[in-house]
Formats: sequence, structure tokens, C-alpha cells
Amino acid sequence: MEDQEIHGQGQIAIRSGSDVNRSRSFRSNLGMRLDSFLTTLLLLFLVMQHWFFCFNRPIQHLFPSSQLQAQLVRNLSAMPPKRKATEPPAGQPNSSGSKKSHTDWHQPHPNAKQTEDFGIVLRQFYPPEMSNERCQAYNNGELERPIETLQKACRETAHKRQFINVGSAVVHWFKSDLRLHDSRALYAAYQFAKEHQIPLIGLYIVSPEDWTAHLTSPARVDFTLRTLKRLQQDLGELDIPLHMETQEKRRAIPKRVVELCQKWGAKSLYANIEYEVDELRREAKLVRLCADNDVSFTPSHDTCVVTPGALASQQGKQYSVYTPWYRSWLAFLKENPDYLEISEEPGSNPGNARQQFKGLFDCKLPDPPNTHTLSDEDQKRFEGLYPAGEHEALQRLENFLEEKGKEYEELRSMLSGESTSVLSPYLACGALSARTAVAAAKKINKGHIDRYDPGYMTWISELAWRDFYKHVLVNWPFICMNKCFKPEHTNIEWEYDKDQFQAWCDGKTGFPIVDAAMRQLRHCAWMHNRTRMVVSSFLTKDLMLDWRRGERYFMENLIDGDFASNHGGWGFGSSTGVDPQPYFRIFNPLRQSERFDPEGEYIRHWLPELRDVSGKAIHEPYARGAAAIAQKNGYPRPIVDHAESRDRALGRFKKAIQ
Repeated sequence: MEDQEIHGQGQIAIRSGSDVNRSRSFRSNLGMRLDSFLTTLLLLFLVMQHWFFCFNRPIQHLFPSSQLQAQLVRNLSAMPPKRKATEPPAGQPNSSGSKKSHTDWHQPHPNAKQTEDFGIVLRQFYPPEMSNERCQAYNNGELERPIETLQKACRETAHKRQFINVGSAVVHWFKSDLRLHDSRALYAAYQFAKEHQIPLIGLYIVSPEDWTAHLTSPARVDFTLRTLKRLQQDLGELDIPLHMETQEKRRAIPKRVVELCQKWGAKSLYANIEYEVDELRREAKLVRLCADNDVSFTPSHDTCVVTPGALASQQGKQYSVYTPWYRSWLAFLKENPDYLEISEEPGSNPGNARQQFKGLFDCKLPDPPNTHTLSDEDQKRFEGLYPAGEHEALQRLENFLEEKGKEYEELRSMLSGESTSVLSPYLACGALSARTAVAAAKKINKGHIDRYDPGYMTWISELAWRDFYKHVLVNWPFICMNKCFKPEHTNIEWEYDKDQFQAWCDGKTGFPIVDAAMRQLRHCAWMHNRTRMVVSSFLTKDLMLDWRRGERYFMENLIDGDFASNHGGWGFGSSTGVDPQPYFRIFNPLRQSERFDPEGEYIRHWLPELRDVSGKAIHEPYARGAAAIAQKNGYPRPIVDHAESRDRALGRFKKAIQ
């Protein structure tokens, strides 16, 4: 935006450029009435005012990196073009004058009741499914995107925040960034504390309502709390306290954050941005609430390697297809290598935190809410599968790149063996930054991200999908509201058969590759990416069940549940999302099984009923002579005929998009 700066990859809106723009207009008007002497005096006044602003806050607060000029160019280039909320982009119709359009914005979708009954929309927290017209209002620029709400809050409070004094402490609010290594906001907070020799305090707030509303799995809650425990230990070694508490009502969190800052005498609050709709709106509210209470809140871009809004097509729009977006992503990183610079970990806490905030060092780890607890057996198993903390994450990253990275391109889709990194749980909770992962792969690939070794190149491209889906989420926020990227696909005639859905969940569909994958999910809270595609296609094409129910089930069970990536994956598998597989390209479970588990090792591991089945019959026991073994051991017959289901899916998709 032309009147906003983003700093330090990028702290949002440290100052507004509106004063500068106003001064240009003012100077132009005066030029017709005043002589050059008075105009010169005015310009000198503006320069002095700008100088005063820049040095009223410490320079580290404005530019955490040492390469100031490069940072400024980089961050300005990352800004999307400013868009008026009442004006659509060029070439798109403006329906703001249409009474019908405005009425439709507030009407639910015709299928809202059905989707609610099927468990898709959580009415405890959210309104009924929105109409397709409301989605279009976001596309046309008639409704403000949440990222724009946050940017506006930063601009409009910039003047007030620039005069806030240093205070006696600085706070970093940990969210989905549970690490010391390579955190933009944490680094900026520490630099500010070090500059003024005041203590740094860490903060984490457990929000049971957010975990419920966002479908966070008990496995991920457990992993988050275990990671918090390790983080508290690491911070304690640096004399940095971590205050943790539970807030039962999520709407009370902004007020509580301000109360804690005031209690500790902190005038500066730092946090990394989360790009989901609820979180962006909360941050916007907090920016204003902090400013009203004499606290400067600095939200920073950190989650993505390349900041959302930095990449645009030749038409100036956000990409909706991965391949051209990825080419742009690679080119951007080659032109702006500092985006892969790793932020330093904080050092020893300035000031005397051990004395000044002694009680905070004894803070106990919050208990998981009753809605998100694990059995002792599950908890012990997950501790063994996924040890917590950034040290484990960094070690896994190093081991993967050294031992498996070169073969990744060739073996990544094979289901037997362990050919993938299984770093997704650490990326999801922020124990590992995507930037660190890409930088490490680039280093071992002789300094390249787009050539040399195909294994490392392919793995980098897979990491880039995480960025892509978050960029999509920021630009099309309605996908965070139970809608698909192309809202008209909501009109597809879906089935809502609860018995078939339960068979899919339990891994009892009679399709071995599907069932093995669903059993793996239940046991490991994780699933191979290849089988994620297979089971999503099966649910939505073979069973013709609404994709959003599968999306919810994944989030409620995955230890690596990340909304943007999960939604993107389901959009691909169901052919309803951004850059989907064409609706007429339907995965054949048998072909997928034979290709990616040719010896049946994966199936036999997860389906004990079929361990005695030999040869190729493992892929289709009832049709290949192993019916007696399968039936004896209780393995079900296929619940649908794939060929018939395929024809049904093709017909319904074709009808919906015509």
C-alpha cells in the first residue's frame, strides 16, 4: 500500500505515509499563493518532523536487520496495491449499487441447514454458511479482507503509537511460533529490550474455545503443550520468563493481553502474524486496543518465506495456480536473498528479570482442556513418534537432508519405508520455521533453490506449497469460512450418508489402500501426503460426500493440522479448490495402490485382516481370489463400485459447472 510500510520482513505499519501524502497536496496548494521562501520553510519543517519521528523510537524497532536500505526496498515491494473497499479491481463489475447484491450478502446459502446438520458449520461460534454472493463481494473488493483490516488498524494508530515511551519491559506473544531460532518478532523484541536494557517477557495464552472452533486435534494440543514445556526450559536458560495461562473466552484475549502488559509495565508488544480470519481480526482489534492503552503492538510477518502480497501476476493479481506462482516465488527469492536470512536467537535477558519478575519463572504448564485430552496410551505413543521442541525439529531436518534428501524426488510418493521428512508437525506448531527449512535445503544443494539436485529442488517445491496456500488464504478469506475457492462448486449435489462417512473414518470401505491410510491416521495422527490425496478423492468422488466433512475430520485428528494446507489439499482432491485436479481426473484406488505400494507392505502393516493375503490380491482381495481370507478375518467388501461412482461424480460436477 502506498501509504504503509512493512519493516523487518515485516513489522506492519510502524508509521503511516499519510502525513507525507498530505504534505505534498498542501505544498502544491500553497505554491500558488506563497513565495518560495515560505515553501522552503514548510519543507524544512516536514524534514525535521520526519527526523523526530524516526528517532523517537529506537532504530532497531524500525529496521531489525542491519541491511537497512535492502530491507526498505524489499518490504515496500512486498506490499499489495491499495484497494478501496468500495471499488472493485479493474475489469470486474461493481455491484455495490445493487440492492439485491447487498441483501444477498447477508443471506445464508440455500444448503446451510444441511451442512450444519452434517457437522460442517459450527454454529456455536459461526453464522450459517454464507451465500456465494458474499464470497463474490470479497472478490470484487466490496468487503474488506481481514489482512486489510489489520493494515488499516496499524495505519490509523501509527501517530498515537509513535509517542509511546519505552516502558520497563517488552513482551513477545508466542502463538504458532514456539521456538527461539529464526523468529522475526522474537528477534525484534529482544533487540528492543537489549537497546533499552529492559527485560523481555514471553507470553502464551491457551484458548480452549479457539482450539474447539478451529478443530484442533487432541494430538496437536498435546504436542503444543509438550513443545511449550521445552520452550520454557530454553527461555529459562536465558533468564527469560514465559508466562502461560488459560483464557476460557477467546473474545477476552485482547483485553487480557493489554492487562498483562500494563501489569508488567510493558509498553511494547511483539507477535508474529497468523493469517487465518479469526486471528487477523483479533490482531486488528488488539492493535487499536493497545494504542488506546499506551502500548505499541508490532505484528510481524514470519510464517511464510515470502510475505503474502509480495507476488502478483502480470495483471497485478494474486496467483491461483501453483506453477506460475512457484516460478514467481523462486524468482523473488533469487532477487531478494535476504528473505532467507535466518534471525538470530535471543541472548541473555537484559535487565534483571530474575529479580523484577521472579514469580513468572515458576509458571506452570497449563493443562489441556477436557475436550482435548488424550489417553495415557495415545500420549505415550505420540511422545515416542514426535518428540517435542525445536532441537528435535532441527535435528530431524539435518538428518533428512543428509540421509534422504537426494532420493526425495524419486521416492517421496512410495508408501512403504520412510522417504519423507515428517517435519509437518514441527512446521505446524512453529517449532521449525519454513524459512529455516528452505535455507538448509538451499545450503546443502550448493546454494541453489531451482537447480542442481532434483531431490532437494523437489523438497523445496513441496515446502513452497505451504506458502502458496497461505497466500491464497489471505487473498480469498472466505475459504476460511466453510467455502471453497470457487464458491459455485458449493452447489454441487453432495451426498450426506453418515454410515458411509463412518466407514471411511474407520477404514472399513473395502478398498485396502483407503482403509490402510485411515487406520494410519487414527494410530499416528499423521498420514502420508500421497494417501491424503487418495482418501480425499475417494470421499468426494467415490462416495460423493461433502469435502468439508473430510476436511473437518482431518483437522480433528491430524497432529500437523494446518488450516491453509489442509484446505488446499482437500480443494485439490475434491476438485473444488485453488489449482485443483480437473474434476474429470478421478483417482482410481486400485491403480494408486498398485503404483505406490506395489508389494502391499503398507497395506499389510495397517490392515492385519489382510496380512495373510499374498501377491497382487492384496490390492483387491475380493476380486483376485482372496475373498475367503478377507471374509474370515472380517475385512469388508467394497461399499461402492468405483466405475459407477466415477460416472456419478462426472455427471454431478458437469451439471454444477454448466
